[in-house]
Amino acid sequence: MTASGVSTLLFLAACGAPTPPGGATAPADAPVPEKPAAAVTLNVLDVAGNLQLTQAIIDEFVKTNPDMVSRVTYEKATAPDMAGKVKAQQDAGRIGIDLVLTGTDALSAGIEQNLLTPLMPRFSSRLPGMKDYLEPAAAMQKLAGGYGVLITYYPSGPLMEYAPERVPDPPSTPEELLAYAQAHPGKVGYARPANSGPGRTFLMGLPYILKDSNPKDPINGWDKTWAYLKELDKTITNYPSGTSDTMKNLANGTYDIVLSTTGWDINPRALGTVPANYKVSTFENFTWVTDAHYATIPKGVSADKQAAVLNLLAFILSPEQQAKAYDKGFFYPGPAIKGVTLAMAPAESQQVIAQFGRPEYDALIENNPKAVPLETKQLVEAFARWDREIGS
Repeated sequence: MTASGVSTLLFLAACGAPTPPGGATAPADAPVPEKPAAAVTLNVLDVAGNLQLTQAIIDEFVKTNPDMVSRVTYEKATAPDMAGKVKAQQDAGRIGIDLVLTGTDALSAGIEQNLLTPLMPRFSSRLPGMKDYLEPAAAMQKLAGGYGVLITYYPSGPLMEYAPERVPDPPSTPEELLAYAQAHPGKVGYARPANSGPGRTFLMGLPYILKDSNPKDPINGWDKTWAYLKELDKTITNYPSGTSDTMKNLANGTYDIVLSTTGWDINPRALGTVPANYKVSTFENFTWVTDAHYATIPKGVSADKQAAVLNLLAFILSPEQQAKAYDKGFFYPGPAIKGVTLAMAPAESQQVIAQFGRPEYDALIENNPKAVPLETKQLVEAFARWDREIGS
């Protein structure tokens, strides 16, 4: 991403960089003014692909609030890299990351390792948009444990995306998916869950589909899920490190079927990464595992920069700006608050959804149950067990 005024604010991880202008590092409970005393530079680190949805919003905030933010820098990293980047800077006493945009994966790691500044309920009065969360988004906000602010939301999956010319009779159950994989070794794929939204959605969605004893307990309640994944593993050659590689493999014929989500279905087809005619199939009687992106502030960020970030987050959660989260379907639908319709989105977003969206998605979202992802401790346990028993 190119540098842009507000990017530095969100979560830039420039390891070893000196503390940027905007005041000395601050303890987590230091007073935070309503606005910074002078315009600050914000460093934003995105470990979730969230800038695809919010960079235009951030840029608009910088443009209209030059008294708060003078410049933003953006950096991208993978979710597993986030904790190491932040901790290295904190240990050196030179925090250079002001705002992190993350999914539940890196958020969980940040909470587990005590790297993040507590935000809720301390700053709830500064973020009135949070009162208007959609019900599933409000449930996901609780997963942040007060350390993050949910800024975009979608029902996610799990879905199966496939090449119709190679898969004339797509699977509709886990058993049928396994049978296809066994008959076509190497042709079904998904990415490592710790670094892939579709990967972790598949991981967390299986216990509901397979009717495991406790979908919220990956250690003691997922016997059917772990057994299934081990059988599927026998057909899989390798696990890509990220979802983008699975989509490229689907397009080039390496895979016939990949595990996907609404956004990872729509957006790659809109971008031309995946052929426009590729299709999706759903598991019978599945439960949506919802997903979201959060804004977090690492410990040690100055009070002035925290003030700028809080004002930015309030701006992001306004209806007009939330409508931009429809984007090109990357996180479909995308908005986290009530009353934000596609008709409010930019014309380009409306055109993309009209051309590449699925008419059936609205009914599937409305008529199938939704479950929040695992809480932090359980999600970390699930990732670790998958890495140990499946990915290894």
